[in-house]
Amino acid sequence: MIELERVTVRVGGFGLRDVSMRVPAGSHAALMGRTGAGKTTLMEAICGLRRVESGKVRIGGRDVTDEVPGMRGVGLVPQDGALFGHLTVREHLTFALEVRRWTRERMEARVEELAGWLGIRGLLDRLPPGLSGGEAQRVALGRALSFHPRVLCLDEPLSALDDETRAGACEVLESVRRREGVTVLHITHSRPEAERLADVFLRLREGRVEVEA
Repeated sequence: MIELERVTVRVGGFGLRDVSMRVPAGSHAALMGRTGAGKTTLMEAICGLRRVESGKVRIGGRDVTDEVPGMRGVGLVPQDGALFGHLTVREHLTFALEVRRWTRERMEARVEELAGWLGIRGLLDRLPPGLSGGEAQRVALGRALSFHPRVLCLDEPLSALDDETRAGACEVLESVRRREGVTVLHITHSRPEAERLADVFLRLREGRVEVEA
């Protein structure tokens, strides 16, 4: 579950004030709104990448407002994937696991599981410059899911993909909750994409998060 209680966050001259919202545990929530409304800023506050000036951020009922990103149990797929050009696909999938000091055996087992599920087993020794857009998104998703996060945040993950690749990516995202039992918050500008994937529809409008039917 994701809960925001009267959260205020600022980025330069832009700010969101007293924003509250709730995403039930295990749901896939689509967060929509016009460009510049602050959707990414809000997501970064949930992930711990933006300092919250006031209010509370709770994940799974636990107050994480002052915790560092790595302690929140949140996986993030940014809009551009943000893959490191010098790391192989395998190294991306083990990055968060090494930080958390998983054993080599556990890391290898998790990489094998993710690579098989995401269809990237043949890419494990490749570097990001050699990946297609769809492949890169699958790697970014695998990296975000690697450590079994409670919450998965997706910032327009499909916006740069062509129609065929987007359809395949949607199939992968549809299986995320079934396989991982994770709560998903998904920023998108596409209503059809939201209707296919989400069961909770949220809109950020004039600094307020509204629940849509």
